[in-house]
Amino acid sequence: MTTLIATIFVLGILIFFHELGHFLVAKKSGIRVEKFSLGFPPKMIGKKIGDTEYCISWIPLGGYVKMAGEDPDETKIEGKPFEFMSKPVGIRALVVAAGPVMNLILAIFIFWGIIFFRGMQEIHDETAQVGLVAAGGPADEAGIKPGDTIISINGVEVTTFREMAQIIYQHVEKPVEVKWERDGKEFASQITTFKDRVMDEKGEMMEVGKIGIGPNYTTIKVGFFKAFWEAVNMAIFILVESIKFIVGLITGTASVKLLGGPLFIAQAAGETAKTGFVSLLSFMALLSVNLSLINILPIPVLDGGHLLFLSIEKIKGSPLSLKQRATMQQIGLAFLILLIIFVTYNDLLRTIK
Repeated sequence: MTTLIATIFVLGILIFFHELGHFLVAKKSGIRVEKFSLGFPPKMIGKKIGDTEYCISWIPLGGYVKMAGEDPDETKIEGKPFEFMSKPVGIRALVVAAGPVMNLILAIFIFWGIIFFRGMQEIHDETAQVGLVAAGGPADEAGIKPGDTIISINGVEVTTFREMAQIIYQHVEKPVEVKWERDGKEFASQITTFKDRVMDEKGEMMEVGKIGIGPNYTTIKVGFFKAFWEAVNMAIFILVESIKFIVGLITGTASVKLLGGPLFIAQAAGETAKTGFVSLLSFMALLSVNLSLINILPIPVLDGGHLLFLSIEKIKGSPLSLKQRATMQQIGLAFLILLIIFVTYNDLLRTIK
């Protein structure tokens, strides 16, 4: 139930703000919006206010904003000033781009709020000092406490948290000899690790051993404007890393096994929700940045595809013909369907493993 509620909450917010971007810029540009829908038809519930019908539809895989005169081949187009096609290409491009931009803005505002109210956590994994101990975990039962410093694992001296973790990872559900220091006194205990599953850089699931500890960290309080700047940097960092990943998929340097779909999103939403509302918000912001990037890709049926059509129209001086657009959209739709099937297969395979 937690997973279902978290998934609906995350996707609902992301879809709402995406479509809100299209809606607000369209209204500001003088374009009549006929329908604002969360989800795809058939319609579940709806209410018409003014010129716009606001509704929730049954298929929760997205949403849409229907504008008057949106289709250049629509028979109802009369050339009225409130119609989409009556607006210059630049205005129409702004309306289309507003959805992805709104997702990016949403991510920045979420990060901004988290950083301002909770501060920034600075991880100190350059030392072997323990910052977190999972309640009831192997380390907790052995008597390790936050502030202790790990000296060695199985007789191997460690000086950083990363060195220590790499040794423990290799011992899955096996005992390891841990020595640590507290207030000048040394302690030792044989601790049996528990098994955890993580994904490596090639997209393969691997088993690692853990004892339930985390590195030391400090929380730094930041001001209102500093928090905003850090939020912008965080969103840009995620965006750049996502672009690198897409480039890696194209060049073959990144594994397609790392791709996740609806099942992965649902699982991740459920897991983050269990760790707290702030974690769920952080996941939502991360997803919002990726949704912004994906939608701007020049794939027909996505916002980026519409921007591509508008760019061609600007260059040639007229919209693409119905046949040309239909062909490109069919190719784009086929690509998306194949992609959805593939990522769903990835999700199922990952879950089974």
